[in-house]
Amino acid sequence: MNKNIFFEKIDPFDFNPGIFSKIENLIQNENKTKGDLSFIFCSDDYLLDINKKYLNHDFYTDVITFDYSENNILSGDVFISIDRVKENAGTFNVPFEEELQRVMIHGVLHLAGYKDKTDKEKKQMTDKENFYLK
Repeated sequence: MNKNIFFEKIDPFDFNPGIFSKIENLIQNENKTKGDLSFIFCSDDYLLDINKKYLNHDFYTDVITFDYSENNILSGDVFISIDRVKENAGTFNVPFEEELQRVMIHGVLHLAGYKDKTDKEKKQMTDKENFYLK
């Protein structure tokens, strides 16, 4: 898997690189081929601008994915608001690193074809997140 890490409108930070073995496991188990993945860690305002510009949504969110996958080769950009991750970690009373890994897995699951619009889809997404975070 070719992976790129970017920091937009936030200070760079360290995180556990072990998440990438979990992501590779996800890609393999979902019968996808590893392509190019970019993780863009950013501020709330940066991701809000993307949400407005590309999705016509005027609200904060924790993750937005842009899927470039073709022929079963999983590729895309995963934008993650670190402000949202920090807030959600507090809300759910989990460590920042745990919530960050959950959101990274969540973004890759979107690239693998999973949705989270309905209650049934949300449950399936959460179950998949829990499975791949083990």
